[in-house]
Amino acid sequence: MANTTPSNTRNPSVDAYLLDGCMRCPMGATPACKVHRWNSVLEDLRSIVLSSGLTEERKWGAPCYTHNGKNILILAAFKNYVSVGFFKGALINDPSGVLVSTGPNSNSTRALRATALPDVKKHRKSLLRFIRQAIEIEERGDKVQRSEKKPSWPEELHEVFEHDAIYKQAFLSLTPGRQRGYVIHFSGAKQAVTRMARIKKFRNQILAGDGLHDAYKRTS
Repeated sequence: MANTTPSNTRNPSVDAYLLDGCMRCPMGATPACKVHRWNSVLEDLRSIVLSSGLTEERKWGAPCYTHNGKNILILAAFKNYVSVGFFKGALINDPSGVLVSTGPNSNSTRALRATALPDVKKHRKSLLRFIRQAIEIEERGDKVQRSEKKPSWPEELHEVFEHDAIYKQAFLSLTPGRQRGYVIHFSGAKQAVTRMARIKKFRNQILAGDGLHDAYKRTS
């Protein structure tokens, strides 16, 4: 269940995020947490986003901003930058190319990245413009055209399915979106041993019918 507060109001759960991090890895609430590296940048971005009237929530451990219950953007701290990820960023008009794709398998999300406070100041007007566009996109009900290209399953997944029919049946019973999320996560590991470890790690969650984000919430 997301923690929600009215628009323009600071959500205490996001205050906790800035203090302790997302708490989805062992670094949470320790000096090594990536969030601490970007506190000032995150605070400035938070203020800008809140000034747009979006509702502040916390989803998947991070600050998420919504409009009439619809996800608009999410803030995330990475090793080398802070990301303002727009869920339907592919539909935003961005002639200057400020927004970047969040990965080769990202069909919809686009992000603005910042590495220092001057970046926030530089892109403030663009960010507010993107937010207005994103709100209008949701109000119109615009949809991102989904790519027909499907990620190929890693060999390790086929290998597991050959010896575990129950796992295979549960996986095939997931929605296409949930299958895709797992396949991308499994395939993202460079080494075969890591891919196999990921596949085995999420067996119980897949048997329960959970998607990848649901599985993370259950195991965090």
